Amino acid sequence: MISRFYPDLIAEDVKKIDLNYLIDNNIKGLILDIDNTLVPDYIEEAGVDIIDWLDKVKKMGFKVCIVSNASQKRVLKFNEKLGVDAISRASKPRKKPFLKAVKLMGIRPGQIAVIGDQVFTDIYGGNKLNMFTILVTPIAVKEFILVKMKRRVEKFVLARHAKTTRKELEE
Repeated sequence: MISRFYPDLIAEDVKKIDLNYLIDNNIKGLILDIDNTLVPDYIEEAGVDIIDWLDKVKKMGFKVCIVSNASQKRVLKFNEKLGVDAISRASKPRKKPFLKAVKLMGIRPGQIAVIGDQVFTDIYGGNKLNMFTILVTPIAVKEFILVKMKRRVEKFVLARHAKTTRKELEE
């Protein structure tokens, strides 16, 4: 049962994800988290690097939707320069915001990759709907105490994931 928290892919940074690999695996849409995935949680707007990356993503034909647990004010401000579909106060890992993103993008869940920095919100939420899940390294080191506590348990989950993956490769 712990495998429901395992990502399909782990990346250091969103900009280092092989987008052609996603296309080759029939991924047509991306659900993106904001805080600690695209920018640190104290940055209000998308920087030039994220704007350029998202332009590239869209030019490659991907549909994009932000799904964030952040407030509507935070998500609206961040999305001003991006102009993509966005869902705030998502309460991830609940299915409802992910299903709303599916509807907004008009594609099947299996054709969507969820990209985020947290196992228990982004990855688990996407896995519940059989989406392709990508865990990125959190950008900021400084985090809220609740997130810090979750990170400790995440380390255990990711260690088990690594052990399972090594075992599969050896067979």
